Amino acid sequence: MLDMKFLRENPDIVKENIKKKFQDAKLPLVDEVIELDDKSRKIQQETDEMRSYKNKIAGEIGKLMGQGKKEEAEQLKAEAAKKNAENDGKLKDLDDEKAKLDARIREIMLTIPNIIDPSVPIGKDDSCNVEIEKFGEPVVPDFDIPYHSDIMESFNGLDKEAAGRVAGEGFYYLMGDIARLHSAVISYARDFMIDKGFTYCIPPYMIRSRVVDGVMSFAEMDSMMYKIEGEDLYLIGTSEHSMIGKFIDTITDEDKLPMTLTSYSPCFRKEKGAHGVEERGVYRIHQFEKQEMIVVCKPEEAMDWYNKLWSYTVELFRSLDIPVRTLECCSGDLADLKVKSCDVEAWSPRQKKYFEVGSCSNLGDAQARRLNIKVKGKDKKKYLANTLNNTVVAPPRMLIAFLENNLQADGSVKIPKALQPYMGGKEKLEKVK
Repeated sequence: MLDMKFLRENPDIVKENIKKKFQDAKLPLVDEVIELDDKSRKIQQETDEMRSYKNKIAGEIGKLMGQGKKEEAEQLKAEAAKKNAENDGKLKDLDDEKAKLDARIREIMLTIPNIIDPSVPIGKDDSCNVEIEKFGEPVVPDFDIPYHSDIMESFNGLDKEAAGRVAGEGFYYLMGDIARLHSAVISYARDFMIDKGFTYCIPPYMIRSRVVDGVMSFAEMDSMMYKIEGEDLYLIGTSEHSMIGKFIDTITDEDKLPMTLTSYSPCFRKEKGAHGVEERGVYRIHQFEKQEMIVVCKPEEAMDWYNKLWSYTVELFRSLDIPVRTLECCSGDLADLKVKSCDVEAWSPRQKKYFEVGSCSNLGDAQARRLNIKVKGKDKKKYLANTLNNTVVAPPRMLIAFLENNLQADGSVKIPKALQPYMGGKEKLEKVK
C-alpha cells in the first residue's frame, strides 16, 4: 500500500506505474482517492476546530470564575452550552461521514499497486518474464524419464486414489522412501538456512483477516486462502503470511535489524482459477509443505537482501545436483505489493524445460505499512521497515525436480552427498520389486 502523502504529491508517477502494470482500469481510482482524501482532511479540520472551541470556552469560563466574575461566567456557559449542543450533533454527522470516506480511501489504497523498481522489465504477463542466469548444465539422459507420479509409484511412494477417497482431488499420501525423502529435503533446507544465520521458526498455521489484508492483495486472497467458517481465521497459503504477521504493530530498534527467519509449515491453497489442481501428479495441489525465508530490514538494505535470498535457493538446489535458472518477473506478472520479484526454476529432463520451484520477492514497505511494522532509528525517529520473502524448498514440487534429475537408467534414484545424512546414510533409492 502506498503512502497517501506520496500519492497526493505524485499522482502522475502513480498513474504511470499503473500503466506499466497494465492495470489501466485502476487509473480513475487515483483521482478519486485524491478527492476523497481532500474531503476527509477538510472534515478533520472542521471537527478539530469544533473540539478546540469546546476546550477554549471551558478554559475561559474557568478563568472568569477564578476572577470572581460569576455572572459573566454563567452567561458564557449558557452561550457555550447552546453552541456545543449544535456542534455535538454536527460532530457526529461529520465523524460518520469521515469514517465512510476513510473506509473508501483505504479500500482504494489497498488496490493501487506498489511502485515497481526501475530495473523490472515491462511486460503484460509471465510470457514476458526474462531469463537472468543459468546454474548447472541441463542434461537429458539417453533413457526415458517417466512422469513424476510414475517414478513415485515405482517406489510405492504415492497414493492419490486413497487420498481422493479421504479428502478429494488435490490431495495425496506420500509413502515409504518417498515420504522419507520429502522429510529429508525439508530438514536439509532447515539446516541449510540455519547455517546461513537464519533463526528457525514454526509459525501458526492460521492467521486473522487483518494479517491477510496486510500480506497480500484481495485478488490473491480470493484465489488462495481457505477461510475457517464462523471464525476470523484463514489457513495460511505460505508461512510468509504468519511470519510477516509476527511483527504486526511492533517498533523494533534499528540496531536489531536485519531480522532473518526461516520457517517450516504446511500450506493450504484453493488453486482456484485457470490452473486448478493437477489430477494426475503433485505439481499443483491443495496441500503441501514448505521451508520459507523472510527478512525484515532497513530500506537501504532491501535490494542486497533480495539478491542474497534468491542466491541461497540456487545454492541449495545445486547442492542436490539440480540445474536451475533465475527468471526476472515482468511488471504485469508482479503481485500488487511487490517492488521486484524473480522465480527460481528447476530443470526438468523429462519435459526438456525449466519449471518454477520458488519465488523471491522484495515488497518494499508495502506490508509494513499495512501491518504497522516500524523501526526506531538511532535518532529516535520511526520509519517503516522493508520486508522480503523467498522459497527455500517446497516439496512435493521440489521432489519432482529431485527425482527427475537424480533418476538412474535402472530406475533407482541417486541421493546426493548433502542429503545422505538425512536419509540414514542411503546413497540411492531402489525400486520396489
